[in-house]
Amino acid sequence: MKAPVWIIAAVVVLLGLFSSVYVVQESQVGLVMNLGRVVRTDIGPGIHFKIPVIENARVFDRRLALVDFSPERYLTSERKDVSVDFVAIGYISNVGDFYRATGGEFSVATDRLAPIIKDSLRNEINSRTLTQLVSGDRSEFISKQLEGINRGAENLGMTIFDIRLKQIDLPTDSDVITQVYDRMRAERKQVASRLRAEGEEQARTIRAEADRDQAVIVAEAERDAQRLRGEGDAQAARLYGQATKDDAAFYAFYRSLEAYRKSFADGQSIIVLDENDPFLQYLKNDK
Repeated sequence: MKAPVWIIAAVVVLLGLFSSVYVVQESQVGLVMNLGRVVRTDIGPGIHFKIPVIENARVFDRRLALVDFSPERYLTSERKDVSVDFVAIGYISNVGDFYRATGGEFSVATDRLAPIIKDSLRNEINSRTLTQLVSGDRSEFISKQLEGINRGAENLGMTIFDIRLKQIDLPTDSDVITQVYDRMRAERKQVASRLRAEGEEQARTIRAEADRDQAVIVAEAERDAQRLRGEGDAQAARLYGQATKDDAAFYAFYRSLEAYRKSFADGQSIIVLDENDPFLQYLKNDK
């Protein structure tokens, strides 16, 4: 049983309607091709129509995208070999030019951008030393190159917003690493020598101050000792004088005992005196 003609017509109309409608999301941009030729570009978000069969619509992401590249080897101004790993941040600025240049394939855009960016970075890296490249201001380094890079990227319908250097390595198959290590060792030895010299200078200063303080302390101690001895001798002389005044006999006896003690202190002294010598008066046993 054949379907009514109106049903077939309705199906055809619905298929044609669906095939003529396309949607561009908020983060996308669209273009329409008529028999393979671009006829409308930079189509914004929304629902749009095209001629079925004859026209074909494509949409592309217009947000910022990372364009990753393989590491590239460069020579610094010192003729030192370095490997630089970087990534570009860009977006599609002209979808028509982008499609014509790449066929709408982002991988093709990456391959076309690689020599533009790498050659631009080479010019800048060749004019810098390794130290300037590693420790310098990378934002200033990149900003100098963006204008030239975007002139080349404009033919691809893209704009490069920024380039980030992910890593700067010294290739293991070059002698740069050995040179860097040798320089680092020389710098460390120089620092160590300077620190040792400063330490020895400080040690000499401390020893000189200690010797000076020692001399001052000994001199002050000797001064105080002489003063105390003088005071002691004066006090002893005063006591001896007072003792002599108060009891001359006891003082004579005390002085004799002091003489005996000093004379026989070592226990081996021999003194030959007359038995009536006054020195022996207190050694006599008078009963």
